[in-house]
Amino acid sequence: MPRLAIGPEFPGELSALAQPVRRDAVVALRRFLLNVSGAPHPEKVRGGRDPRVATLRLADGHRGVVVRQRDVFWLRTVLPDPDAWTYAQRHRFGVNPVIGVVEEWDAESLERVEPALRRSVRSQGLFEAICDGDLIALGIDVRALPLFRLITTEADVAALEPLLPPTQHVPLAVLARGGTLAEAWRELDGWRASEEETGPFNPDDLYAALRRSPDRAVFVADKVALDRVLEAPGWCTFPHPPQHRLARAVRYERPVLVLGGAGTGKTITALYRAAHLAERGSGPVLLVTFSQGLAEDLSARLDLLIQDDVLRKRVEVVNAERLAMRIVTDAEGRRPTLVGPGARSLAELTDDALRLLSLTTGDLLDDVEPGRKPYRHIVVDEAQDISPAQWRLLRAAVPHAHDDLFIVGDPHQRITDTRVALGALGIPTSQHTLRLSYRLSQEMLSFVVRLRGGPAAGLVKGMTDMYGFHSTHNGERPTVREYDTPEAELAGLRSTVESWLADDVPAGEIAVAARNQRFVRAARAALSGLDVRTSTFQQLKGLEFERVALVGVAEGVVPEPPPEDPHARARALQRERSILFVACTRARAMLYISHSGRGSPFLSL
Repeated sequence: MPRLAIGPEFPGELSALAQPVRRDAVVALRRFLLNVSGAPHPEKVRGGRDPRVATLRLADGHRGVVVRQRDVFWLRTVLPDPDAWTYAQRHRFGVNPVIGVVEEWDAESLERVEPALRRSVRSQGLFEAICDGDLIALGIDVRALPLFRLITTEADVAALEPLLPPTQHVPLAVLARGGTLAEAWRELDGWRASEEETGPFNPDDLYAALRRSPDRAVFVADKVALDRVLEAPGWCTFPHPPQHRLARAVRYERPVLVLGGAGTGKTITALYRAAHLAERGSGPVLLVTFSQGLAEDLSARLDLLIQDDVLRKRVEVVNAERLAMRIVTDAEGRRPTLVGPGARSLAELTDDALRLLSLTTGDLLDDVEPGRKPYRHIVVDEAQDISPAQWRLLRAAVPHAHDDLFIVGDPHQRITDTRVALGALGIPTSQHTLRLSYRLSQEMLSFVVRLRGGPAAGLVKGMTDMYGFHSTHNGERPTVREYDTPEAELAGLRSTVESWLADDVPAGEIAVAARNQRFVRAARAALSGLDVRTSTFQQLKGLEFERVALVGVAEGVVPEPPPEDPHARARALQRERSILFVACTRARAMLYISHSGRGSPFLSL
């Protein structure tokens, strides 16, 4: 029976085909998996750069391109017949010798580039001072070394990026900008999906390389697995290497803190860690986040990620306030009152929950009976907005043992006034940082980093900066529009959203937000009849959309008037800047910002 691996681009390409073609292609793949009569068979490619590349006829006029090694088939793409043959001829594939992941090269384009590089050589090569052995130790392909020796400028390296595997381009880019060999190695190592497996790697073992490349391939053995891969969102099927490495680590001896900028996959990492602990852990798992709305979103995403009902029931998803509420309710036999005479504040409720939990489980530092704790593992998302009292409650709800706390957050995205270092609360952590944004384009990233300003406090001792934060791709620059009147601004908003819908952007992939409810109501009225989401900036927290419009980003509104006390004023302004930053970073492809009159001082970039 063939072993079939699906590439990450294939599901999206398949869904874009006409329904009859898509149906026939899926039927053909099911037959291929079963190896039955009428199943597509691999056809050799004449003039190809890689003898392992073949095509499969999946539907009338459409072919899949596969990389084959014995009974292993890696399905890369589905294209109309002429395009499929062209794709199959121009690409070659390999295994990175240092970290063992699969690599894809646009070999035909590189062949055309080489003469141009030779003609442009007028000075010493950019990597002249680095010997072949050092470059090979960074995973640089031996066959590509002569080409890379022709590079003379950093611009040459940038121009080659679309033609190279990222695991080849990344170390070259570090060296090109003056980085050291050690820095280049650290960047390359970030593409490793597992810390347990080390080289040397067999360059001819395609199956093992695909297993080490979770973002590039997922194996399917039957119809059920195939249908799930084709229907599930990409995040649910193809985790990026840093996410996979952190989430599926075999064992952590102390609490783990994962810091990362917007779009780096912190929440996905938390979801994968919760799923991993449900399968491999040693007790109940709690996945906790800042608000109940986010908890409901995480719960729905876990339903997609964990298909086994038994495993799914091992993970409880809740926000910190509801956890405190449940502990108090269970202990006192009735739901505590939060509104009216005799009501408790949320802070008091959390303190009571901690006291009651301590009575049930014993002294907070006494972990000789870890089974008495309500949870064995706790995963925390949006950690920057968890209060000190809530942290003490979470620490008390899980034993001091391996794999106890797995925490993800970003101090720059804080929307509360919480600024606490976990170490000061008795939660010493081992820290990891995600610096590659998969959601934001480099243009969007540059804009929001300037908007957010300097370093932020919280979660760790001292300050956290955004140094080294970068994107995987380029895209549209954010648009900032000034209008003379609020009426003109709202008319411009409607026109913009209508144009997005005319571009076939689904309404569910568009969000419109403002700083306060007054502007939200005005935006909602202006968009009457258009079924798009309207909310406050804060309500976008934890979500993402294809396109986002932020309205009313004007002086006196963003930021809201701060208090007079200098210390309180500084904190309030930082919080306001964070709230705008969070709203801006929800957009994957396009960000539109508008104001009438003078714009927010935060926009003076």
